Amino acid sequence: MKIVATNIGERKEVDWKGKTITTGIFKFPVENPIFLDVEKVKDDAICDRKYHGGIDQAVYAYSKEHYSYWKELYPDLNWSFGMFGENLTIDNLDESLLHVGDTFEVGEVIIEVTKPRQPCMKLGVRFNDMKIVKQFWQKDFPGVYFKILQTGFVNIGDELKIIKSCPHNPTISEVYQSKREAKLS
Repeated sequence: MKIVATNIGERKEVDWKGKTITTGIFKFPVENPIFLDVEKVKDDAICDRKYHGGIDQAVYAYSKEHYSYWKELYPDLNWSFGMFGENLTIDNLDESLLHVGDTFEVGEVIIEVTKPRQPCMKLGVRFNDMKIVKQFWQKDFPGVYFKILQTGFVNIGDELKIIKSCPHNPTISEVYQSKREAKLS
């Protein structure tokens, strides 16, 4: 697994169906290294601390490979990495192989797998179509939140090197499927 894009977003107010929505989901690739801090990515906007940021979801990563599926469904969007609100776009990130507690060294940082992302209406705002929220729930492409065990910089091209494997813990896919089943019941 390797970082193919580092993405940062600013606080943005969007008029959505007559309401003003404040969000940080509009993230775009940056060329400079980004600093992963204990509760967030430095200089990245977090507008809803209840669901984003914090110890167990300091940085969000999404797989480069998932993009092709979504591009087919939404061919008219102006695509760039960061579309899903991820700070890190990672090549070969597979949620079915990542276990809660798996720990990696990447760049100057040590990160630990914590949980999948659950889609919210702001993903619909980003895609200008609320159908994406239901479609996201139906697909096992949630991406991964990481806890930061050692802060520092990461950059495009940095590889994730496993330093602790937790094969007896559930995978991110298993946790996501469980959350989806609970939501649908």
